[in-house]
Amino acid sequence: MGNQYEDECRRSLASEQTKSLAETNNWAHVDKNQVHQDWDVLYREIAACLDDSLPGDRHIQELVRRHFDVTCRFYTPTRKAYVGTALLYSEDDAMREFHNSYHPRMVEFLGDAMKIFAERGAGFPS
Repeated sequence: MGNQYEDECRRSLASEQTKSLAETNNWAHVDKNQVHQDWDVLYREIAACLDDSLPGDRHIQELVRRHFDVTCRFYTPTRKAYVGTALLYSEDDAMREFHNSYHPRMVEFLGDAMKIFAERGAGFPS
């Protein structure tokens, strides 16, 4: 991925989240406790198979589909915004620390898997 594309992804994420937050009273419709529980279960599942899998493996992509589905409880991101989420996980210290608490390579692995998922395009708005 080039820097220009990554910058577009960061901008897409920021723009789409800002718009969604404004339209939904800061995501008041989201059961945040349930979201965090669901992500916890999901991240534990990913961590358990991360060392023996590749980001593009079918079972990993099925787990990423679940990640995308949870993300869609907030808003449905475009492909670029979803890649922007992967970049956020790697570039924000707190996000990186949180995700890597499940596995030392979680951010790198999940980010690669999310990018593959976005490239394949299923479920994204046009």
